[in-house]
Amino acid sequence: MLRRWCIVLVMLAAAAGTALTASSASAAPAGEWHFSPGGTAHLVGHGTSAGGLRHQAESTNWSGYAATTGTYTSVSASWVQPAGVCSRGDQYAAFWVGLDGYSSSTVEQTGSEVDCVGRTAEYYAWYEMYPGPSENYSNKVWAGDQFNASVTYMGSNEFSLFIADTTQGWKHTITASLAGAARSPAEVIVEAPCCTFSGGILPLADFGTMGFSAPDANGSDIGNAGGVTQITMVDNRGLDKDSISSLSGGTGFSATWLRSS
Repeated sequence: MLRRWCIVLVMLAAAAGTALTASSASAAPAGEWHFSPGGTAHLVGHGTSAGGLRHQAESTNWSGYAATTGTYTSVSASWVQPAGVCSRGDQYAAFWVGLDGYSSSTVEQTGSEVDCVGRTAEYYAWYEMYPGPSENYSNKVWAGDQFNASVTYMGSNEFSLFIADTTQGWKHTITASLAGAARSPAEVIVEAPCCTFSGGILPLADFGTMGFSAPDANGSDIGNAGGVTQITMVDNRGLDKDSISSLSGGTGFSATWLRSS
């Protein structure tokens, strides 16, 4: 998805930690154009794997892990915002937790992002109730910030999306409604946002190596949540765009950038 910077958005309440409805939104980072994270996985292949994994999958826009064989009411993880290595061109990388999107048409998600605008790295945090647009928080985000985030199904089509930057000392909880969500997968993901004007995947920003700690689904280590799938991001030639480590005892993994596209 994409949206123009010049679209007028309503600012989020300034007080950190205030519960908000999904109709509240914040201004996007500065720039003439801004491409938003979010949307479903673009899967291009999968196969059975050994080593405790039920499946491996390939996607042009997602990498990480997804619990895919149950109904999930919560997902959570922590991570440190990686620094963008920005040398030339515009590139993008998002880091998030969410429900749905791997094998369904909705996604309920929240996370952080680094966008390379030429040689300049821009950082921010956001949430999305896809197919609705992503919305950005106005709070400052810097490389090295510690994030905790979760998405929880509350019942009656309501979701709670929580994110906290404990380094900067702010947090937000969004309560939003979305009918028809399958709640079939729970995911902890690195994403190359979609899409270009022609519908293609945007170049993946060089984020070096980053790690997700304590990735949980339904209150248990995601590796023990049943049917965990390792997702690898690939380009249109089938080459890996990043590498995903094995789950360390089911309680964490790392992602290492390899190429933009």
